[in-house]
Amino acid sequence: MKKMILICACMASGLMAFGQAVNTLSRQEKKAGFKLLFDGKTFDGWHTYGKPGKVGASWTIMDGVIGFDLAKKDGGDLITDAAYVNYDFSVDWKISPNGNSGIIFNVTEDPIKYRSTYNTGPEMQVLDDAGHPDGKINKHNSGDLYDLIKSSVNVTKPVGEWNTARIVNNRGLLQLYLNGSKVVETRTDDANWKAMVAGSKFKTMPGFGVNMQGRIALQDHGNPVWYRNIKIKEL
Repeated sequence: MKKMILICACMASGLMAFGQAVNTLSRQEKKAGFKLLFDGKTFDGWHTYGKPGKVGASWTIMDGVIGFDLAKKDGGDLITDAAYVNYDFSVDWKISPNGNSGIIFNVTEDPIKYRSTYNTGPEMQVLDDAGHPDGKINKHNSGDLYDLIKSSVNVTKPVGEWNTARIVNNRGLLQLYLNGSKVVETRTDDANWKAMVAGSKFKTMPGFGVNMQGRIALQDHGNPVWYRNIKIKEL
């Protein structure tokens, strides 16, 4: 009984099943060169797209988790202060029933020229595949490289459970992982990439997928969503 109480207490305080607290780095991660992009308490290192130094009130922090509160009606995509070139990025996400969001990366922040993060940055989809209409559209499911490449395998966990996304952007090679499985791999510097963009909804956006480095964003798509354990290693 005492052992069970201890396990429950650990889980309630935010400890993961394997014993590492959320929003922390393991000894191995520190040695490998990873760093936290979210300390579990503040928005240090983040701002609303096009508004340096400001985070919209719709983005909240509670119990070590970034959440989106639609009721506050002050959102916008949450974006890193820093831009990254070659990197290994990971984040845990949890979506609401019928919800939609995304992890948009290699964003060029120029709000005068580009109104939104998706005008320049590709997206790894975050979605309630079963409940949201996009779940019925090819290349729009969780883990997909949105509107460009469908995931090779469906490993998304049910709504209400945490998923772990990983994006490796390294010298023209892009790899997406979901819950430990590699679901997308492509080059971003060849004719095939240009052809995929030309055949997608982004074909009218001349800045999309051109600069394959930049900032990383958590999308405000108007639905509750939660993020934690945000980490990056520059390669």
